[in-house]
Amino acid sequence: MTKWLNSLQPIGALLMRLILGVSMTVFGYEKVHPVSALHHYAHYVTTLGLPYWLGYVSAYTEFVGGILLVLGLFTRLIAFLIGVNMLVAFATVGIHHDFDFYGYILALAVLAIMLFFYGAGAMALDRKIGFA
Repeated sequence: MTKWLNSLQPIGALLMRLILGVSMTVFGYEKVHPVSALHHYAHYVTTLGLPYWLGYVSAYTEFVGGILLVLGLFTRLIAFLIGVNMLVAFATVGIHHDFDFYGYILALAVLAIMLFFYGAGAMALDRKIGFA
């Protein structure tokens, strides 16, 4: 049974990448489009006690990083950045809400951390171009 489950690991990595990538792309898109939303988000980040420019970094990490995760490009780097982004989101915003909200943030952070440690898996462009 263990061999059979181990043979399914590439599918598990693919599913983790797709779920995290699509989630990040959707939430990131809401922050970067239209441009006025991006500026609004950057101003919101300053109310959390963080520098203005981190709003741009956070929004583009989610949007562009999500797309790259779906493709399986630069997976470990992007997973690390998204993991940090989600942990900061948890520390600044999530702890002030109920479990449904911060539980989702933590689940995304753990998915990112898992991908950071595990890598993109066999079904990724990282593997095809020899980056993994």
